Amino acid sequence: MSASASQHPSASVAPAGSTVPSASADGSSEMAHGKGNLGIFRLATTVITLIMGGGVFTLSGDQAAGGASGAAILTAWSISGVGVLCLVMTFYALSRIKPELKGGIYSYANAGFGDFLGFNSAWGYWISALLCTVSFSALLFGALAYFFPVFGEGTNLASVIGASLLIWFYVFLVSRGIKEATGVNAVITISKFVPIFVGITAIIFLQKFDLGIFMANMAQGAESGMPFFDQVSSTMMITIWVFVGIEGAVAISGRAKKERDVGKATIIAFVCVLSIYLMVSMLSMGVMPLSELAELPNPALAGVMEHAVGQWGAILINGGVVLSLVGAMLGYTVLSSESPYEAAEQGVFIKAFAKTNKKGAPIVTLVVTNIIVEAFLIIMLFSDSTYQFFYTLSAGMILLPYLLSAAYFAKLAFTKPDAFAGKIGGNMVLWRVFGVLGVVYSFFLAWASGAVGLTIMSLLYAPGILVYIKGKKERNEPYLASALDKVVVAIILVAAVVSIVLIATGQVAF
Repeated sequence: MSASASQHPSASVAPAGSTVPSASADGSSEMAHGKGNLGIFRLATTVITLIMGGGVFTLSGDQAAGGASGAAILTAWSISGVGVLCLVMTFYALSRIKPELKGGIYSYANAGFGDFLGFNSAWGYWISALLCTVSFSALLFGALAYFFPVFGEGTNLASVIGASLLIWFYVFLVSRGIKEATGVNAVITISKFVPIFVGITAIIFLQKFDLGIFMANMAQGAESGMPFFDQVSSTMMITIWVFVGIEGAVAISGRAKKERDVGKATIIAFVCVLSIYLMVSMLSMGVMPLSELAELPNPALAGVMEHAVGQWGAILINGGVVLSLVGAMLGYTVLSSESPYEAAEQGVFIKAFAKTNKKGAPIVTLVVTNIIVEAFLIIMLFSDSTYQFFYTLSAGMILLPYLLSAAYFAKLAFTKPDAFAGKIGGNMVLWRVFGVLGVVYSFFLAWASGAVGLTIMSLLYAPGILVYIKGKKERNEPYLASALDKVVVAIILVAAVVSIVLIATGQVAF
């Protein structure tokens, strides 16, 4: 993920929701080369590749599993459409008015609210990225199970062993300085887009969309008695998951022939991606009842295609998911290790995280990150946790960096309008609206993550306090000096204690 082209290298690879880094997996990215050669069409297609990831393959089942009706799902997409657009414009504007902030997405939090919240933004970014690897492993082996049933639903012992071998093999490759196999991005991109477009085309032109099924699905949620607002909120984390990586959209700004094309290309790409998501979501509801969609194994789009056109459709989707994720997980091995490495280089994390081996690989963060990933894989094995559970956590952990970035942008828009002069056009009222709605949307998503999500997220943020304090002591710098810092620490610790109590008493299970 990247808030701007000027930020640290690893930021140019979208983490959690997007399975395919359009940029190089080493984070230096192709965007660092050939500046000024992209017209608006190529800019838009590059942004589309950055944003759209593996979540599109599971939308059909995930949106139905929460008990929402078709009307609630459409409402959730409408809310997220506005909210994500505001975040996209926030990151775009920040990349223009604050190009000197080169420390990644978390530098916005640091600039706006101090280094402790900046650290927490970096911490959440890192944990989100490594949780993404965990969720991808479940989706990968769930897709492989179509061809090799031994992998079950992608979370059994065989899957965990397979995932462990894969991630540690990638650690070995990256530690040797191998950050991207030749042609891996092309393979990933093709394996991602071709199955989706073939699926959409097949359903439409083979007339597999049934209006009667679709209209029944639009009202289905009402039968369960679930309040409409709850139906909408149950779908919200799915909609943000498929957009995680939006901050990477402005990473290509340095390659534009014309600076004014970047904003246009970003909006065009956002509309295109949202349209694709809506088509997959809506067309699926015209193929199968929501009750059946909810029971589909991941990737659910494979089940939809098999129901609509036969076995070849399932083979196409599952094959595409496997190829896409095998390559994407290499990129995320790099991202989730380079993110804390770059943060340590910036003085945000402990010094040990900045150590490299003879090949220049961030060996400490590579090993530490994958030990944590391994721990979550084991948790997945001995719990009921699934792909959906881990992507909810991954999306949830990225909310704080999003929230703080939007809040910083809103702060600038209201208190320093002169900062916009000569750097970005548009009416200041509109930019302020983008900032405020970005903050509101981020808060709403945090609420929509539910009790379990907030419980686990508070536990994941708590250890970061010790890492922050250790890093500050190593540099002989003051820490937790401001009243805001103390309040934030208190909130995290109280939430963590409450979470432990809830888990211990069985009130929250995962």
